[in-house]
Amino acid sequence: MDYRLTEYLPDQIWLKEYPIRYAGTGFNSRMTVVKLRDARLMLHSPCEIDDATKDQIESLGEVAFIVAPGTYHYFYVSSAQQAFPKAQTYICPGIEQKRPDIQFDWILGDRPDPGWEDDFEQALVRGARHIWEVAFNHKPSKTLILVDVIENFTNATQGVSLTLKLWWKIVFRMWNNPKPAPEYQLGWKDKRAARKSLERILEWDFERIIMAHGDVVEENAKATLTSAWKKPLES
Repeated sequence: MDYRLTEYLPDQIWLKEYPIRYAGTGFNSRMTVVKLRDARLMLHSPCEIDDATKDQIESLGEVAFIVAPGTYHYFYVSSAQQAFPKAQTYICPGIEQKRPDIQFDWILGDRPDPGWEDDFEQALVRGARHIWEVAFNHKPSKTLILVDVIENFTNATQGVSLTLKLWWKIVFRMWNNPKPAPEYQLGWKDKRAARKSLERILEWDFERIIMAHGDVVEENAKATLTSAWKKPLES
């Protein structure tokens, strides 16, 4: 598989998949690079920034923001900071407790930062017991950008180990069946708060979904989300 940064939407969004191992399984994660209206860049859920990736990103523009959007998506923040020391770092609530050594400029919430308020809508997904994340909707391209609140593993997904495939098929029943990550499925602490967050996201105008794990959703995006979130939405 080609793990280089690739253009997804012309002169707006680039993606880079990279292999990870977690809890004895292997699969891919995904970094999203977004060019803002002022031509600066946001790195969303950054991967490890090696020299080749740094050169690719710098050819696109100036990195202004490094965003760790979920409590399982902070591992390569330091690598991104070293590569782009002038960028500001924003983290999801909870990361400051898990990794107090990470330096950051602000904690994400429901209100977009002034530096990207013309580009994004955002919402903190509340109500889960074991995981937090902040959802972003890129308004110019109508692209919803998530990390774990939906995963989309299918027969076409590359880089998936047999162990993960078995767990997703037999235990979590989310193979060819988009659902929230297992950390969400293990329990909603406040289903009312979760429902409110998810309903807000579904009100946004988007046509596609980029997530950290699994295949990008390019058709019937809202219907796919509504089905994936059926349990918290109906509780």
